[in-house]
Amino acid sequence: MFTGTLPEFQKYLVSHKFVSEKNVSYYAHWVSKFLAFSNDNKGLSQDLLVRKFLNQLRAQKDIADWQVQQAEQALQLYTEHFLKGDTSILRPNSSQKGQTHSSLEQNLSKMREAIRIKHYSYKTERSYIDWVKRFYNYVLNIKKKDIRANGLDSSDVRDFLSHLAIKQRVSSSTQNQAFNALLFLFRDVLKMELSDLGKTVRAKRGLRLPVVLTVEEVQQLFEHVEGRSLLILQLLYGSGLRLMELARLRVKDVDFKANLIFVRASKQDKDRSTMLPECVKDKLYSHLQEVKSLHEKDLEAGYGEAYLPDALERKYPNAAKDWCWQYVFPSVNRSIDPRSGKIRRHHISEKSIQNAVKKGTKEAGIAKHVTVHTLRHSFATHLLMNGVNIRQIQDLLGHKYVETTMVYTHVLRDIVNAPKSPLDNLYGNS
Repeated sequence: MFTGTLPEFQKYLVSHKFVSEKNVSYYAHWVSKFLAFSNDNKGLSQDLLVRKFLNQLRAQKDIADWQVQQAEQALQLYTEHFLKGDTSILRPNSSQKGQTHSSLEQNLSKMREAIRIKHYSYKTERSYIDWVKRFYNYVLNIKKKDIRANGLDSSDVRDFLSHLAIKQRVSSSTQNQAFNALLFLFRDVLKMELSDLGKTVRAKRGLRLPVVLTVEEVQQLFEHVEGRSLLILQLLYGSGLRLMELARLRVKDVDFKANLIFVRASKQDKDRSTMLPECVKDKLYSHLQEVKSLHEKDLEAGYGEAYLPDALERKYPNAAKDWCWQYVFPSVNRSIDPRSGKIRRHHISEKSIQNAVKKGTKEAGIAKHVTVHTLRHSFATHLLMNGVNIRQIQDLLGHKYVETTMVYTHVLRDIVNAPKSPLDNLYGNS
């Protein structure tokens, strides 16, 4: 009854009523193309194979979005139902337990490809690559292990993480970042699962209360900053934005009428909205007029193209030069995109924002360790002081768990309900 491509798979789909008989050949077609694709990309894990295959489909202008969705569904039915999860047929070299004897350069190249398939940020790519280099350096030069002869295993990761905690005394967040990078290396590049990490020495971190500025200190800070830097700091404090959320803000995500700022693809790849302070609207509007003039000059010079995430550049070929996709705070100079090689005007650098906060804090004479994130902490604490509900603050900050937001209640308690010192009681009664 069923002929042509993957007849048994077609029969399976119809018999289980997953797909109508008139469409079943299309599903088999996508799976057939994927199997051929797998043979040409044997060094990738199953998850990355699927991602890369679908990304390549999205990049083809003659393939519509609904066809990509159909292909994705076909692969899911084939791997999870027809093969019942046994995808070894799709990875003929999976029994080789990861090519741990490969050179560092080869593994780094594979890792970059895997990171880009998963659409991780360039900042994450640089961080992960750096940790893998440090890991190899530790194994080769400190642990003195012959990787080509013995390969890499979980004990190497355990020893490296313990080394970071004991010898280098890194923070728990730094150690976790190193672990995430190595987990990615082993799972997605070497195709190995990490196990037996129970004896790893963990960098411990106790409860840390965030540094928060008083309302008066925020005013002092703003008095010592001017121009674009002042506008940036006011938005960080007035909207509770993270550093990179502000840096990556696009023109289209500022709604002047609704007094809202939309944050796109932030942590956990989630969107959210937060408040646009009324008092900065005029200043922000004037700033955008200057940015628009700069953008028009870039267009006249043959540039003016902004980076677009995911497959948007294929879906909307001319969108990269549209005004709405430009960054609210663009870089002063054009630069070469390290991934595509295109000359673009990127967003403002992290360092520029950090330096503005550092300089303003010093000139204001604020004797606290103030960072860009301190303004976000102050935003949340001052909202609590003004009686805003903790759940509302959670939504504005984009926290996944309310427990994360609850830390500001401890800060507020210390500020508002601090007990009177017994020394003050002693002298006050005398």
